Formats: sequence, C-alpha cells, structure tokens
Amino acid sequence: MFLCYHQVHMVQRRLKTDGIVIYQAKSGAIELKGDYNNETIWATQSQIVQLFDIDQSVVSRHTNNIFTDGEVDQESNMQKMHIANSDKPVALYSLDVILAVGYRANSKVAIEFRQWATNTLRAHIIEGYTINRRRISKNYESFLTAVEQIKALLPSGENVDTKSVLELVKLFAGTWFSLDAYDKSHFPIVGVTKKQVKVSADDLSHALKELKQELTSQGEITELFGTERTNGSISGIVGNVFQTFGGKDLYPTVEEKAAHILYFMVKNHPFVDGNKRSGAFAFVWFLRKARILDTSRMTPPALTALTLLVAESHPKEKEKMIGLVLLLLKK
Repeated sequence: MFLCYHQVHMVQRRLKTDGIVIYQAKSGAIELKGDYNNETIWATQSQIVQLFDIDQSVVSRHTNNIFTDGEVDQESNMQKMHIANSDKPVALYSLDVILAVGYRANSKVAIEFRQWATNTLRAHIIEGYTINRRRISKNYESFLTAVEQIKALLPSGENVDTKSVLELVKLFAGTWFSLDAYDKSHFPIVGVTKKQVKVSADDLSHALKELKQELTSQGEITELFGTERTNGSISGIVGNVFQTFGGKDLYPTVEEKAAHILYFMVKNHPFVDGNKRSGAFAFVWFLRKARILDTSRMTPPALTALTLLVAESHPKEKEKMIGLVLLLLKK
C-alpha cells in the first residue's frame, strides 16, 4: 500500500542520504555523517584525529598532500557545512580521504577503522540497514522476538516488507516496548498534550481534496478515490472526535483526537475508495496542525504498517488500537 504523505516522504528521503553512523573508538563513540546513496561517510578533521589517534597537524598535512598529489579529487570529496555551536562552515571529508589518511597513519587503529568501514558500508548497501549488535546484545533475543511478533500482527496477504516492520519496531524501541503488552492490553488510555487545535470538517475536506488532486495528477487513483459514500461522512467523523460532554472534550488530548481520527477514517469507510490512504493522511495532517508530528519516528513505512493494523483489526479491539496509537505517539 502506498501512502501519499509528502512531508514525511521528504524527510525520509533526506534521512536516507544524511544518516548518522556511530564508530566506537577507544576515545569514545564518534558520530559520522552517513551518505549511503553515494556509498560513503563524512568526517570533520577533528573526528579523523579521534579515529586514528594522531595530531591535528598530522591530519592537516596528510589531507593537503592527498589533494595536492591528486590522489583524491578535492571537489567531490570535501564539503563545507554549518554545524551547531560553530560560527563558520566546517570542512567534512569523505571516506576516500579518511582512508587515505589512515593508510598514511598505517597504525593498528587505522587498520581497525578500515575493516569496520568496509563491513559497515557493505552491510548497509546490501541489506538497506545496519544493526549495532554490540549495543543491543543484551536484548538481542527480545529484539528478534519483537520483529516476529509485529510480523504476526500484520494482516496476512498484505504487501508489507521487512523495512516497514522494522520501522514499526523502531517506534516501540523508545521504551523497549514488549509486545506482551499487546496481548494484555497494557496501553495508555490518555494522551499528554492538552491544547486547543481548531479543526473543522471543511478544513479536513479541503485538505483531502488537495490530496486527491495531487494523486490524480500523478495518475495513481480513479475518480472514486475520496468520494463520500454518504454526504456528511467527514462531518460526522470530525464531530465525533471533537464532541464534548458536560462542557468538556470527550477526547481531551491531541494524541487521543489524532488516534480517533485515524481509527474512524479507516474503520468507518467514509469513502467509496481510498479509506486507508485518506485516514493516514488525515492522521498526519492533524498531528502537523497540532505541531506534534515527529517525522523522524512516524516514517512512511511505519505509518503504512500502523494503518494496516488498524484496518485489519476487529471492531471489538478498538480500545486496543487506540492505545497502540497513543503508545506510538508517546515521546
């Protein structure tokens, strides 16, 4: 299932090329800038000093000689960018430069880094992701169990790949959520963000029309997409989500409202076609309006898997599904 979700898609595309790779040196963990589209990583001069445990002046001399001798092309292997806590651009050097410095250093430390870099890049290029087994070694069996349990939760016959499953696992990983809670229904029952977010049925309908126009221009849908089964279906859903009782909101937090928007849009089938995509879009649209959308966590693959879980759930499991969404929105 493809979910048209422009904001998250753009962030996901950026993260694919601008990830963080952690190398454990003797001096501590070093966060390097990953660039897997170009099959490289980037490091500052000070990070190269840490990697090989050599003086700054030695690194500077080596990099100058590497470029001067034409061993590595400077234009494509050095970039400047602004980083936090710096008032001027900082030079970043590609893996080719880092390795060239390492060969000149020719130490045991340099050899260890070269081996790590080769294995890490090869694993990421082939598998599409890397797992730091040392960091999760104590919980590795639990990790594998979580992957299998989430696979079991997904509906059979749906085209949900391993990447989507892993994205959903990552959402749980903040508190190392045990899926035993799923069976025992140990989920949050309320959210945490209490603030007024003004949303009307007209606002949502207009946003959904824009979604339909975008998908139509891409040739991905038919005219039936987003067509209400009965007039007022969206108004009814918005009315349910924002209803009050005794002058108080029935769903008092932003997270509860968002969870119910997703659930009602997907399960009530307000449209002839496109209920899952429209529901996922409305969910993200509302979170964005409320300014609590975390695109680093709620990625398209994770959103896809979550939407399928809701879509295939039994109606009697409504509270469990709402609790699941609340848990995933928990910071």
